[in-house]
Amino acid sequence: MWAFTIILVLSHFTAASFAVIDTINGFHAINDGANLVSEGASFELGFFSPGNSKNRYLGIWYKNVPVRTVVWVANRCSPINDSSGLLKINNSNGNVMLLGQNKSVVWSTSLLKQPLKTKLQLLESGDLVLRDENSNTILWRSFDYPSDTLLPDMKMGWDLRTGVKRRLSAWRSSDDPCPGDFTYGIEFNPKLHSFPEAYIRKGTAKFYRTGPWNGLRLSGSPELRPNPLYDFNFVLNDDEVYYVYGLKNKSVISRIVMNQTTSIRERLTWIEAEQTWRRYSSVPRDDCDFYGVCGGNGNCIIGDNPICQCLKGFKPKFQEKWNNMDWSHGCVRNVPLSCVDRYKDGFLKFSGVKLPDTTNTWLNKKMNLKDCRAICLNNCSCMAYTNSDIRGDGSGCVIWFGDLIDIRQFPSGGQDIYIRMPYSELGKSERKLRVTLIVVAAIGGVSGILLLIYCFYTRRRKDKNKAIHQNGRQEEDLELPLFNLSTIIIATDNFSANNKLGEGGFGPVYRGTLEDGQEIAVKRLSMSSGQGVNEFKNEVKLIAKLQHRNLVKLLGCCIHGEENLLVYEYMPNKSLDSFIFDQAQGKLLQWTKRYQIICGISRGLLYLHQDSRLRIIHRDLKASNVLLDNEMNPKISDFGLARIVGGDQIEEKTNRVLGTYGYMAPEYAFDGLFSIKSDVFSFGILVLEIVSGKKSRGFHHENNGLTLIGHAWTLMKEGRPLELLDECLVSSYENLGEVLRCFHIGLLCVQQSPADRPNMASVVLMLSSQNELPQPKAPGYFLEKDSIKGDTSSSKPELSSTNEMSISLLEAR
Repeated sequence: MWAFTIILVLSHFTAASFAVIDTINGFHAINDGANLVSEGASFELGFFSPGNSKNRYLGIWYKNVPVRTVVWVANRCSPINDSSGLLKINNSNGNVMLLGQNKSVVWSTSLLKQPLKTKLQLLESGDLVLRDENSNTILWRSFDYPSDTLLPDMKMGWDLRTGVKRRLSAWRSSDDPCPGDFTYGIEFNPKLHSFPEAYIRKGTAKFYRTGPWNGLRLSGSPELRPNPLYDFNFVLNDDEVYYVYGLKNKSVISRIVMNQTTSIRERLTWIEAEQTWRRYSSVPRDDCDFYGVCGGNGNCIIGDNPICQCLKGFKPKFQEKWNNMDWSHGCVRNVPLSCVDRYKDGFLKFSGVKLPDTTNTWLNKKMNLKDCRAICLNNCSCMAYTNSDIRGDGSGCVIWFGDLIDIRQFPSGGQDIYIRMPYSELGKSERKLRVTLIVVAAIGGVSGILLLIYCFYTRRRKDKNKAIHQNGRQEEDLELPLFNLSTIIIATDNFSANNKLGEGGFGPVYRGTLEDGQEIAVKRLSMSSGQGVNEFKNEVKLIAKLQHRNLVKLLGCCIHGEENLLVYEYMPNKSLDSFIFDQAQGKLLQWTKRYQIICGISRGLLYLHQDSRLRIIHRDLKASNVLLDNEMNPKISDFGLARIVGGDQIEEKTNRVLGTYGYMAPEYAFDGLFSIKSDVFSFGILVLEIVSGKKSRGFHHENNGLTLIGHAWTLMKEGRPLELLDECLVSSYENLGEVLRCFHIGLLCVQQSPADRPNMASVVLMLSSQNELPQPKAPGYFLEKDSIKGDTSSSKPELSSTNEMSISLLEAR
């Protein structure tokens, strides 16, 4: 009986070795002379000898192409010099092994897991896959280890989860499939947020560059458009980055292959009628395709003589060499940039180009072009910026640092890029814009406010510039929708207590519903507030035309008798403090959402400080003034204390300090000095509150009298930052580094000296990158005794004898 069973198994093994099948398992093997054939007979796996060589290799080739065309080789650099080759599965660990002379292993897979049973299958796509026999899941595939050929549906790029890098490498020669030095792959540094793109290299030197993906095509391949042969895509997410193409007609045979001999990457299509491979496209296409032919800051233009030109605003680094057509040293600026004068710089738009080498870039896929410009302008190392995605109106932000390398001009289909220029190199229109901004910033004071109003409200009434209301008062024409008091009364059910959302320093806020069903929030100026009228006018003037996704939208106002009402969009989730300072609500706000809120607030402040038409300092940023929409997106509200300033770090002084104890910067609280760095300090407090779930106001750590800031600083210095984290976050943050990074940024923002604090452009960059952060210096308000005493409106601080201090109540809005 046992002998009969052994004879059956052996006969099955021998038959399988020579049968036309697509799968083998642990009971089968492939000898030299037997093959695997995919189910539809498109591909074949077996042993072959390339060119004039007598060496034997295991490879995959087209089954239905009479000219043997190998697309993958297993033992590329480990040939077998006779016909002893044997492909089998190792039943002890499930790996595939290729055995040569004396049963030595010349090639094998290396599985991280060791399943009980595996099977090897050649797919119709040309992919050789090793599966778990029980679950049928793929454990290994040849598509992850390309040779010189990219097949349809085969990814070229990185699997960021496993670290697998898929790149092509040419055969050394037609007789030798061992990899040469002509390679093609995607290069990307996820830690630095660089913009990925594909490079062809010869050895270690860059030879050709595709240009980055712009949502429609590779920026260096404007001819890459919808066509009848194939479609294509580029994927970039947290898990993968890769290029892939697919054939529209499955009967067509087409491939991309690297050729060491000719130094080209070509797409070839099999022409059945001619029994030959025909070239569909190839790169490099012309002299401008060779990497960096014009050096740094040069532009290659086919058809020009010479083909290399310096970008506008640049000149040859070595004129004599340039004249002799040695362009390798590139170009330098006519006028060097100055970091001190970076805010005087502007940008020139260059259209129809291949974007520069993206090695030294930073990418944010969510940022708009305006914010992108602001980030670039604020960083004196930033040389250029543009959208990362050109579809529609454009989206995403990519900025370049250092020299701009490998730019070329296209007659059509290129892309726009904005290159930094010093003021003297700007065109007239750009200069005019810069002059306007500088004049506005310099005027300041009352004249500055008048100019702001002129810029904001261009649609002036022709017949009058004063609006006379029912009480006979004259009010400035604010060019803002005016609501009737009766409309507001009906919407809020006559300011019903049931509709009251909260109360701020200048009055209560009510929820309401207009006749068309739109929900609103109505701020009702307290009639007993002697200081409220000016703040009311200020808020209307400042916020009426501000447009940003992280600023609350003012819908209109109502002025009737003694009633002064502001009508806002309604925020269904109320204010941030109702979540982070409440144990039950805090559990609903896990780390991912808190991080999004921090980033949203930072972008809103950046807009106020840098990107709005005039620089605005909020002066009362706090958790209760951050409202949350139905998707928990943050919106900064309450601009009653906001002020317009000019210049970046120009301080202004006031004899009337207004704000909230626990959020005010020391220089503002004690000396009345405020700047954009005052808001940065408040933002830092807010970040620490979001991370810790603890209120800055009234925080008193046991035994040592530390403030929240002092406690956070102490924990960082002692290497115990995790002790500050909100208990609600213990199980929610997968990325601990992100949490600690926000903790660190918060401490950078609350440093004692305003000069040490980063501006909001730097904060936004720090939040969205992984670059190393500087170490924070000692914060303000380290001890409770250093803080201001008192927290009510019109209190006078003991530490200030010259300034009257008014501090708004810290209440929910």
